[in-house]
Amino acid sequence: MLIDYVKLNNFRIHKDYYLKIKPDTTLILGANGIGKTSVIEAIYLVLRGKSFKATDKEILNRESEFYRVELGKTDGEKIVATFDGNKKQFLIQDKKSARLPKKDKYPVILFLPEDMHLISTSPTKRRNYFDRILEEFDLNYHHNLLMYEKTLKQRNDLLKKIAISEQEFGLESESVFFSLNIMLSKYGTAINQTRQRYIGRINEKMTALYRSIAQNEDEIEIYYDSLCGLSQNDYYKRLDAEFRIDLMRGATKFGVHRDDFLFKFNGVLADGTASRGETRSIILALKFNEAELIETETRKKPVILLDDVFSELDKGRQTALVEKFKNHQVILTSVE
Repeated sequence: MLIDYVKLNNFRIHKDYYLKIKPDTTLILGANGIGKTSVIEAIYLVLRGKSFKATDKEILNRESEFYRVELGKTDGEKIVATFDGNKKQFLIQDKKSARLPKKDKYPVILFLPEDMHLISTSPTKRRNYFDRILEEFDLNYHHNLLMYEKTLKQRNDLLKKIAISEQEFGLESESVFFSLNIMLSKYGTAINQTRQRYIGRINEKMTALYRSIAQNEDEIEIYYDSLCGLSQNDYYKRLDAEFRIDLMRGATKFGVHRDDFLFKFNGVLADGTASRGETRSIILALKFNEAELIETETRKKPVILLDDVFSELDKGRQTALVEKFKNHQVILTSVE
């Protein structure tokens, strides 16, 4: 698949915007604040079904009642995403859908400036990053994650309600928690297994890709830090055992929502050990790894979206990035 053009209406600061996309590399050049990232965001939204950074209401231009994004492909097909302030809708070949159908989602490699700080950022941001990667090539992962988060919110809301009202924990509440724990165990176990499986596959190539960029003999590993590598039954028992603690906290302490992904550099944590240049080489290796894995799993060549990342890289790493993605369709932004 190749993108031919993208049109934006009332999408953030863009009232009416059109961009012709080249089959190889398209450069969006301009000063900060003119909406370059918004174009990247719009393309991502149409290809993946949602923004990587905001809700639809946040995206909608404040002076408008709707936004519209149209993405045309070189084969004549187009995808249109609209939002009227309340409801989002996708239109593909005259068929309307509230969500982008799985079959119409297309793999994307998204590279943002903040990705350079992935090693030292918070566990939540690292989880979000790897969750986004796994959603690219595992269709069930997205569903399991949504169901887990929905169930977790229900459980936490009930824990807070009981704690605030100081009501007694009766049979009715016990039955509800039993059901919620079963659901969390089911989806939590599935999420954990998927994370373990794909992190293992990423690690198979991580060191080799890093060495191809850094030109040295250092070793790189991503360590999946989780206490949830259990059977579904053991997962349930752990939730049940910690119920009283959760009740006092008003939140669920145990689960895959507490996991982390740690980068190891020659056997020790990269955060605080790897230099600035080494850190950037690690992230580049991760991106290259991501692209190869997605292409293998989906048998599709992903679209590459690079948002002002060249400012974060020296000439050598810029060259490595260009060389790696020379056979992909690339859309990149840069400051003049």
